[in-house]
Amino acid sequence: MIALISAAIAPGLALLSYFYLKDQYDSEPIRVVFRAFILGVAVTFPVMFLQYVIEVETDFQHMFLQSFLTYGLLEEFFKWFILYFFIFHLVEFDEPYDGIVYGAAVSLGFATLENVLYLAAYGLETAVGRALLPVSSHALFGVVMGYYIGKAKFNTKKQLFVIVSLILPIILHSTYDFILISSRNWIYYMVPFMLFLWWFGLWKVKKAHILTDAHHNTRIS
Repeated sequence: MIALISAAIAPGLALLSYFYLKDQYDSEPIRVVFRAFILGVAVTFPVMFLQYVIEVETDFQHMFLQSFLTYGLLEEFFKWFILYFFIFHLVEFDEPYDGIVYGAAVSLGFATLENVLYLAAYGLETAVGRALLPVSSHALFGVVMGYYIGKAKFNTKKQLFVIVSLILPIILHSTYDFILISSRNWIYYMVPFMLFLWWFGLWKVKKAHILTDAHHNTRIS
């Protein structure tokens, strides 16, 4: 059991540590990052319950609609809700890159508990595949969401970027799940999609650093 739990939580903590350590200025307080992570954990069960109800009560005619409603919209909305209503207004959120740290924390909290439950059901042999796909994809959805939340907080076009912070992760997440459920040869589509997702996420990290540099230079001047 200890080995299973360790294998389930290690990828999420490793990815969160990576994005946390990429902060070039004042690192976020561990307690606040941990709180965001726990909020992501806490929302997992309500989301899973709603997913079960939707799948039981709805006869989907199109797989993309299923991917959109059951996974992309539902999961990303709840993560966005936590990020915007519980994190966005904190005084510790004081530079654009912080959005990426908190976005990754919330998403990886969700992904970590989901991973624990999955490995408990299907065994340790699924750990590597889970780390490479669901856990890392959740992290990158959170990075994209956090980038636009961070941009919204320090930009006059707040409402526009808040909307993008929700819509873009939903589209990416829905596409991810559509690839998984729509084709027996899903791996041929998933590999390029994940490569794109990693490129896109790391590009947003780089852009967040540029915004943060500009933010600090403005404060100094």
